[in-house]
Amino acid sequence: MKVLMLVWLILVAGSVAAQKEMIIAGKTDTIAKQKDINAVIEFMNAEYDFGKIPMGKPVEYDLRMKNISKDTVTIQLVQVSCGCTTPKWIPGKKYAPGEVFSVTLGFNAATKGMFMKTATLTFNGGLVRTVVFKGEVYEGKGN
Repeated sequence: MKVLMLVWLILVAGSVAAQKEMIIAGKTDTIAKQKDINAVIEFMNAEYDFGKIPMGKPVEYDLRMKNISKDTVTIQLVQVSCGCTTPKWIPGKKYAPGEVFSVTLGFNAATKGMFMKTATLTFNGGLVRTVVFKGEVYEGKGN
């Protein structure tokens, strides 16, 4: 029993020492040092409602953003919540301070009913923001 307790204490002490070394080396968790994305990028329509759309008629909207920082901003990745959503953007393009830019988010409207989808944008500097769009797909010619 004493041997197990001693082994456990050694493991805990080693873990704490390793964490201290990582902090000293500047390898802290990215969440802890992440900037506030709202101080870097203004999202003009991060929540979008398509309203009612006919089944089988794809729709798109432009997620508009503005670089409100003093540095350039680059979209590194756009991840969507399902295959029914298609993002369009220019990978690696740098947006200057004050520049307005957009990502086009498309939805295929292949299934009837209410929907809510997300797209997660990753920017340089480890900044991440998830946006939401929703609507209702109806079958037929009327609303």
